[in-house]
Amino acid sequence: MPLSSLPSPHGIGSLGKEAYLFIDFLKAAGQRYWQILPIGPTGCGDSPYQSFSAFAANPYLIDLDLLLKQGLLTAEEIASARFGEDPARVDYGALYENRIPLLERAARRMGDSAVFRAFCKRNEDWLGDYALFMALKEENGMAPFQHWPSPLRLRNPAALGAAEIRLSARVHLWKVLQFFFFSQWKALADYAHQNGVKIIGDLPIYVSPDSSDLWASPELFQVGGDGRPTEVAGCPPDAFSPTGQLWGNPLYDWDQMGRDGYGWWVRRLEFASQIYDAVRIDHFRGFAGYYAVPADAKDAVGGRWREGPGIGFLWALKEKVPGARVIAENLGFLTEDVYRLLRDSGFPGMKVLQFAFDPRGKSDYLPYRYERNCVVYTGTHDNTTTEDWQYSAPPGEVAYARRYLNVPEGNSLTDAMIRSALGSVADTCIIPMQDYLHLGAQARMNRPGTLGGNWRWRVLKEAITPSLAARMRSLSTLYGRAEA
Repeated sequence: MPLSSLPSPHGIGSLGKEAYLFIDFLKAAGQRYWQILPIGPTGCGDSPYQSFSAFAANPYLIDLDLLLKQGLLTAEEIASARFGEDPARVDYGALYENRIPLLERAARRMGDSAVFRAFCKRNEDWLGDYALFMALKEENGMAPFQHWPSPLRLRNPAALGAAEIRLSARVHLWKVLQFFFFSQWKALADYAHQNGVKIIGDLPIYVSPDSSDLWASPELFQVGGDGRPTEVAGCPPDAFSPTGQLWGNPLYDWDQMGRDGYGWWVRRLEFASQIYDAVRIDHFRGFAGYYAVPADAKDAVGGRWREGPGIGFLWALKEKVPGARVIAENLGFLTEDVYRLLRDSGFPGMKVLQFAFDPRGKSDYLPYRYERNCVVYTGTHDNTTTEDWQYSAPPGEVAYARRYLNVPEGNSLTDAMIRSALGSVADTCIIPMQDYLHLGAQARMNRPGTLGGNWRWRVLKEAITPSLAARMRSLSTLYGRAEA
């Protein structure tokens, strides 16, 4: 259940009242984990996987009513802002136009404090670069940093020093917004822990091509002398896409990263482990081998596989961040080196029931083939809802699912899929809220390979009911995943 998908009167889910009520709901429902999507500032296509920073959080998710209680906003200011008219959809355009100016008022009123200065000190390894990056983006019409004047794009010390002075007020603003978010986040996470709920975060493997991470540390990426990527991430052609997928993310220079023991990744996982109880690392197969496409290519056909950092990288993470709990997103094009890397890492991988029912062979996603050390899902944010899957998936797969799950034609597969996941040997089971609510294709979160219209679904407040909590607790208890 993404934070952005929670109900709220202000256009997008946030860290306020409805998030606390959702934790109450999860406790009543006997749930012990809440998995969310990445919380980074959304960039291209509103995707949380294309963020302006691998460390910063999305200002849109700051709760306005909590700022009202602190005296940093007035009720009239909040009521006069427009964030979209449809409570079931996020209007990112309206948020872009109206959210930051409102938060700016709150930031001006906050003033300085020892707590704020301590926050800046704790996060100095990323916060200053991010805040200056955002201030410069504003100054350059929000253009990608590759289109900035060369002295700024290439981080000329004199140009950066002048910008720090010229944009000091805006740099301060972007720091304050991060302070707002993480202050509210800590209070919410503490409340979740008090109620027996742990939060699973999501770590995208790659950074955005328009990110403070690439801008501030180009030496860690595969870039040329002009600071622009030489090759970018993607996915090779397959049965779903004859030209492959061109993601466009900069690729890591793993040799360079390895020279200091993968310090950037260590800091990233340390940071994530401080704010989440467990973290799902996206595109785990990229650590075994990754698909590299020339940066000027129009599609992914001309890419090639390159060797990833392998088990040495994962051992470094485990040694330096020993308390981190990691879930490996081991989906996609899997080869023996990926299976071996997952086994050697000891991390639990993912099983997705919607992928299980290929009638051509025995899928690793069929429940009887699971090992205990895994996390099972009915579907993910990149799939359609299970309610829609039974109508939109290939007929052979649906027919196989009906035979496997003993669901007669005309009956819904959704509850049977949920029961199969809960009843499996998998150590952990995550069910998307859309599936518990039997929602159709309109509630799909993302359609990979498409730009626009994604990441918008929101649940209606009236859908999260005591009767739903009772049904979820009953199922979880039946399969030994909750106490009666």
